[in-house]
Amino acid sequence: MWLRPEEVLLKNALKLWVTQKSSGYFVLQRRRGHGDGGGRFTGRLVGALDAVLDSNARVAPFRILLQVPGSPVYSAIACGELLNGSEVYWAISAGATLEEINQHWEWLEQNLLHTLSVFDNKEDIVSFVKGKVKALIAEETRSKVAEQEEDPEKFREALVKFEARFNFPEAEKLITYYSCCCWKGKVPRQGWLYLSINHLCFYSFFLGKELKLLVPWVDVQKLERTSNVFMTDIIRITTSSKERDFSMFLNIDEAFRIMEQLADVTLRRLLDNEIFELDPGLQDPTQITKRDLEARAQSEFFRAFFRLPGKEKLHEVADCSLWTPFSRCHTAGRMYTSDSYICFASKESGCCNVLIPLRENSLVFHSTCVFSDCESRDLGMVASQSEDKNEGEKESSHLLNAEALRSVFHQSGAEGSDFRMSREQIKERLWNDHFAEYGRTVCMFRTEKIRKLVAMGIPESLRGKLWLLFSDAVTDLASNPGYYGNLVEASMGKCCMATEEIERDLHRSLPEHPAFQNETGIAALRRVLTAYAHRNPKIGYCQSMNILTSVLLLYAKEEEAFWLLVAVCERMLPDYFNHRVIGAQVDQSVFEELIKERLPELAEHMKDLSTLASISLSWFLTLFLSIMPLESAVNVVDCFFFDGIKAIFQLGLAILESNAAELCNSKDDGHALMILSRFFDHVQNEESPLPPIGNHHAFFSDDQEPCPVTEIADLIRDSYEKFGDHSVEQIERMRYKHRIRVLQSHEDTTKQNVLRVVIPDVSILPEDLEELYDLFKREHLMSCYWQGMRPVLLRHDPSRPYAEQYRIDSQQFTNLYKLVSPWTCGEHTQILAERTFRLLDENMDHLIEFKGFASCLDVMYNGEMNEKINLLYRLHIPPALTENEKDSQSPLKNPLLSTSRPLVFGKTNGDTVDYQKQLKQMLKDLAKEKDTKTEKAMPKMSQREFIQFCKTLYSMFHEDPEENSLYQAIATVTTLLLQIGEVGQRSSSLGSGSDEFAEDVQSEASASDQDTVFTDTVKTTHKETQSLPVTEGNWIISFEQILASLLTEQSLVNFFEKPLELKPKLENAKLNQYCLKTNGMSDQSLAEHMKLNTQ
Repeated sequence: MWLRPEEVLLKNALKLWVTQKSSGYFVLQRRRGHGDGGGRFTGRLVGALDAVLDSNARVAPFRILLQVPGSPVYSAIACGELLNGSEVYWAISAGATLEEINQHWEWLEQNLLHTLSVFDNKEDIVSFVKGKVKALIAEETRSKVAEQEEDPEKFREALVKFEARFNFPEAEKLITYYSCCCWKGKVPRQGWLYLSINHLCFYSFFLGKELKLLVPWVDVQKLERTSNVFMTDIIRITTSSKERDFSMFLNIDEAFRIMEQLADVTLRRLLDNEIFELDPGLQDPTQITKRDLEARAQSEFFRAFFRLPGKEKLHEVADCSLWTPFSRCHTAGRMYTSDSYICFASKESGCCNVLIPLRENSLVFHSTCVFSDCESRDLGMVASQSEDKNEGEKESSHLLNAEALRSVFHQSGAEGSDFRMSREQIKERLWNDHFAEYGRTVCMFRTEKIRKLVAMGIPESLRGKLWLLFSDAVTDLASNPGYYGNLVEASMGKCCMATEEIERDLHRSLPEHPAFQNETGIAALRRVLTAYAHRNPKIGYCQSMNILTSVLLLYAKEEEAFWLLVAVCERMLPDYFNHRVIGAQVDQSVFEELIKERLPELAEHMKDLSTLASISLSWFLTLFLSIMPLESAVNVVDCFFFDGIKAIFQLGLAILESNAAELCNSKDDGHALMILSRFFDHVQNEESPLPPIGNHHAFFSDDQEPCPVTEIADLIRDSYEKFGDHSVEQIERMRYKHRIRVLQSHEDTTKQNVLRVVIPDVSILPEDLEELYDLFKREHLMSCYWQGMRPVLLRHDPSRPYAEQYRIDSQQFTNLYKLVSPWTCGEHTQILAERTFRLLDENMDHLIEFKGFASCLDVMYNGEMNEKINLLYRLHIPPALTENEKDSQSPLKNPLLSTSRPLVFGKTNGDTVDYQKQLKQMLKDLAKEKDTKTEKAMPKMSQREFIQFCKTLYSMFHEDPEENSLYQAIATVTTLLLQIGEVGQRSSSLGSGSDEFAEDVQSEASASDQDTVFTDTVKTTHKETQSLPVTEGNWIISFEQILASLLTEQSLVNFFEKPLELKPKLENAKLNQYCLKTNGMSDQSLAEHMKLNTQ
């Protein structure tokens, strides 16, 4: 065990220890008298003393000591011996057995020995090792709590530290924590890694320096175990901007598994809407625990291994042995139980697997006879009779095909048909012998022998039935009598997008086969595809489903073909046939990794394996049916139904290996495609009783270079022999890793498409716009983290147009506005942000898209003065300004807004100037310019709205370097505009023919209506102003009047036209975005968070 480091002083002591191993920094020692067969007198004496001592006082026989070369002080970290000339050591580890102490020694060699050389002085080495050992002790103590998710006290202590250090909202649930090191350059920092439902966090306080790291799981683009210069096993987390390496875990396997699960769960929950709706476990992240994650991983492996429905949840796993009559012995393995199944898998891979559905007629089984061949066979007969009965009932009412199309449209073979038929008869006899020994139902013993029979090719007469058994579609068929008939009745005749696509593809499905040159086959295909689209509207219809269903109909009855299609789409190829075909893309990425691993020379030649991935996509989607002759491709489907996707992976590798030499000499992608197409055209099945169907790629053939014929049975056998060693568990682990990459690739595509639409319409630099998009997206996701989904806030939906996938509500917009807007107004900022949101929310759905947000910011940062004033003006009239806004009713109290001030202002040289003529000319010019445009005139502003407009301007100027001059300027302009509004009010109330205004009105008869508001303004006294009644509805002012007035003050013009930089705001926003989500964050913690991601 690891020891809390303590000094060991051995000066003038007896030589009680013998050195076993030593390195530059550590020494492993054995105590004399232990393990040396008695030895000399000293050893016997020490051994006798240890034997008679009380158990509490006994010394462990092995230990490891820390030593620093050239230093007189050594630390005992495990039991070991001192170096010559040393007086003090640090004991860091002790062991009762040599095996135990050697495990500690190996850990030190792998994780610490090569790391210590990076430190400059000895004190740092001692401090680092002591800190690491203390952390290991804490980790070791925590891991000893058996059958509990966490030691309550230890976990509570870690939770308190997590909350204090990162200041997250309470909704950010901590899952688990680990002691480890985070590498910063060449220096490891010892600390604690906290894994929560949405984030990976690391905290370290080492050598007086504090380090905090925070990585949202949704930002993780790659999670892998790798190595670096100093460590052979590290966990590397890659985001769009940085790589982080973590090492020195006490149990790195467990840590990586939990991190992998959390990243996968979070990405599915937040980025994959289709999976989210199908998986209830993702919909309440606050219920996720470490134990739940481990159970979830086990359930996913269980479903993948036995190819069970997604709703099946693993309840129990138990080691047991199964009596196997064919070998007359018990086979060791594990039994798995779920809601609807009992399954068995032998410990020796491929030795024996059993699948038992818990249908009503199988619940009577006892543990002693569950795997009995006789009982299983009886069950199968009962199920088959029940199925046939239901089939007969449905045939009369729905006119469904009662036979497989192959038997209706039977094709006789050409020459050699006698030989082929004899081969079929031999296969049938072999299968019947196998059934007699291993069972013939879904509960049969699945052994290596049956895999060899499948690889040879299933006989035509048994193919459909065995597909039903291997996929367990027979269970769905027996459990849902009448279901398919009802679906057909409900779906036929209804028109939707799926049915239109189905109709287009009906005559493209195996058009060379006579079954689909006839309305009988076409009608059956239409019914099956339409019924499935009605059953699963999330998938509906996807291209390639027509080809697969056509082949299923050839070998199975119509209802059986429907349930086979359900099995393929929903359990054997999950997530393949949907809007984004995520599952197929994940498997393409896995296939690329397998090519690099198993065919390194080919991978080296073809630097960009995406070409092969694009070619091989149809292999996975259609199970080779679209690119290989039908009589050969059905053998591939046989293997797929027995072994699942593993069969497609290994066959794909075998095909590439067969063509590796030619592919390595290929000149370009087109040449590689031609090589593979010619190969597929010449894959044949000599044993098939069917006549060859015309190939699809004949136009690629090169007659000058005949291609050798490849027998499909040989190709499948090679695939099992050379590439069949990949287990289902390995494939699932690779899927975890590559699903992250595929989902993030889709996110990058979404971002690039949104930016491509927005960039032409704004003046913001593309790199700044990209960072702005990331902030916008993160704001949406943070609300998903902690605030739940408010009714108005829709989930991220990848099926929507790119620009509409991420939208934010009013609160999220306000947070972003405070971070990036240049128009900050102190306490008034919140109100201005809310008005801006209402202005942008044109369709009144309480959500805005990124394009509207970016366009608004573009005006604030890069717009001309008239554009900025236009935006400000619209923010203070409906719909942006509402009647019930909390401060919109404030009265006119500021003395600077007095209407009694004259419109004669002093100049710097003591002269005075009257601005009325200049203003009139400006308004004339504005009116003429406006007449040339077709845009709709903006509504005029009332006095209440104008007061709010002025309040916003005053708030914007606060803390500006030119604050005083701006206040004076806005006071002048405000006074002018108030007088203009009151003059217009009196003009409206007295009529345009009043004597008071006659002279000026006549002199300006040709001017625009806006000019009349300036007439005789100076003659209006304070007394006259007070005597006139002020009616809110009559006091109005226009945008043109406000703009013209603001243009008269140079300081205001300078303020609105000064260049503004968006980049500093974006940098600050990236550091502080999380701070707005926490409550009561102090300035110190704010500074800490600003430092969070910069280190």
